Amino acid sequence: MKLDNVFKKTRLLSGKKGYISLGSAKPEVPEGLLRKCNKCGSAIIAEDVKSDYYICPKCGGYFRVHAYRRIEMVADEGTFEEWDEGLETPNPLEYKGYEEKLNGLREKTGLKEAIVTGKARIDGTEVVLGVCDGRFLMASMGEAVGEKIARAVERATREGLPVILFACSGGARMQEGIVSLMQMAKTSAALKRHSDAGLLYISVLTDPTTGGVTASFAMLGDVILAEPKALIGFAGPRVIEQTIGQKLPKGFQRSEFLLEHGFIDGIVERPQLKATLSQILMLHETAESENIKEKEETKPVCTGDGNQAAGELSVSNRLASAWDRVQMSRMNDRPVGSDYIRELFTDFTEFHGDRYFADDKAVIGGIARFRGIPVTVIAQAKGTNTRENIERNFGMPSPDGYRKALRLMKQAEKFHRPVICFIDTPGAFCGLEAEERGQGEAIARNIYEMSGLKVPVLSIIIGEGGSGGALAMATADEVWMLENSIYSILSPEGFASILWKDSSKAKEAAGVMGLTAEDLYRMGIVEEVLAEPSPYTIENLKEVTCRLEGKIEAFLNRYRKMSETELTERRYDRFRRM
Repeated sequence: MKLDNVFKKTRLLSGKKGYISLGSAKPEVPEGLLRKCNKCGSAIIAEDVKSDYYICPKCGGYFRVHAYRRIEMVADEGTFEEWDEGLETPNPLEYKGYEEKLNGLREKTGLKEAIVTGKARIDGTEVVLGVCDGRFLMASMGEAVGEKIARAVERATREGLPVILFACSGGARMQEGIVSLMQMAKTSAALKRHSDAGLLYISVLTDPTTGGVTASFAMLGDVILAEPKALIGFAGPRVIEQTIGQKLPKGFQRSEFLLEHGFIDGIVERPQLKATLSQILMLHETAESENIKEKEETKPVCTGDGNQAAGELSVSNRLASAWDRVQMSRMNDRPVGSDYIRELFTDFTEFHGDRYFADDKAVIGGIARFRGIPVTVIAQAKGTNTRENIERNFGMPSPDGYRKALRLMKQAEKFHRPVICFIDTPGAFCGLEAEERGQGEAIARNIYEMSGLKVPVLSIIIGEGGSGGALAMATADEVWMLENSIYSILSPEGFASILWKDSSKAKEAAGVMGLTAEDLYRMGIVEEVLAEPSPYTIENLKEVTCRLEGKIEAFLNRYRKMSETELTERRYDRFRRM
């Protein structure tokens, strides 16, 4: 048989373009049969693709996956219990030919509807799963799809379980008209109740996720993940091009585009998806399970002195002037926020984006464990070289960075996780685009919301603490400083320029601004000053992190025992006294 004829026969056997079957009793692709990758055009063997997560071995392109095969990929073997299997779509508009179309799809796919829901375990953690299957009317959301999602989420709420929904959809189902539209409200309302119960929802976006699905359940996750290069958007590319009369740029509406624009937390390769979901689930487990995992997952305890008195300075640094400390806080080889995260925490999972406009790389954050305790950790991030500093805007956050930080803090509040912030910024970015997107409002909103967060908040100034750009992540229960860090109303250069009309007098300005850790401790602005070696570089970072470990543990032990009212009242009083 000629190769072209093999391809033609394969396409006929494999059904809709882009799919390979999951090897049921009547496989759509015979064993070992060649087929053509619809992305790169290479000849590939079906069995090789099936055994490698349905990924093209030549170009790395992703084939779409049937619902039951997707469940096999992420759930522990034999644990899936299907719910509402027999639920079928009615024909609310009595649309001609719709019932015949549905019956044909049921016979062809073995599915009653376009989503499979139920309960399973992922590395032992019980979850509720919902997986869309694009073979069934491109997994468009009709009444039955909305009903199955709503029922699954409601049951998850009653049983106190996390929800994971895999979206793959063309959007609303045209044949059901306004009834289909109402499923957006139904599924969103069910997820709101699930969220109000303090439960976790993870949304996984696959190719394609479009239309009313993106305007409802797909984009409402506490955590939103996506597969590489998945098409994700409200209006489809063809509709947009026809509307605006322009060709769209390459990569528009793909996962990578959404990550860059702050709408998703991360892109996860299919082979790593189960492990990623497992880690996120474990970091959201209840407090009762923390004690079990604490012994298993903590880093070795430091042997250094963690009990240095607050405000005590290193002998080698006692004679340094305020300007000397400004210079030391800005040293290129001084450890940055990511160094502290790596050294102090385990299981760090970074989340991206503000869900509004962008993923600001001047702020990094996510969830992790500190000595077995789940925490949210956020850092203002400078780079370790010129390229990284440019990428991270030299640690000057835009409004998107502050909104990302606040999103993570509010998420921490929902799941009762303490928040630990590392501050190192010359100040908030003051560019034109930052003003256009509301820099002042973003900073104000952070301060406003942090003042009432119902979880412990610790902020540690590790370098520069510049003005409101620092305070937006330092409205905390306690603020600590490394001894050669600074915290000020603005930079010494700015201070001299405003008051003395001469920025060259920055050295003199530093001497009168009261910006050193010693000054601020004496004024009661900060609670702890931690000694640091001189010079302080990545090579001796552990001298500081060992000291920090003991103090952070003591902080968490003290503040986690407080009630929400006690926490917020104490924090209010802290700033009220200033």
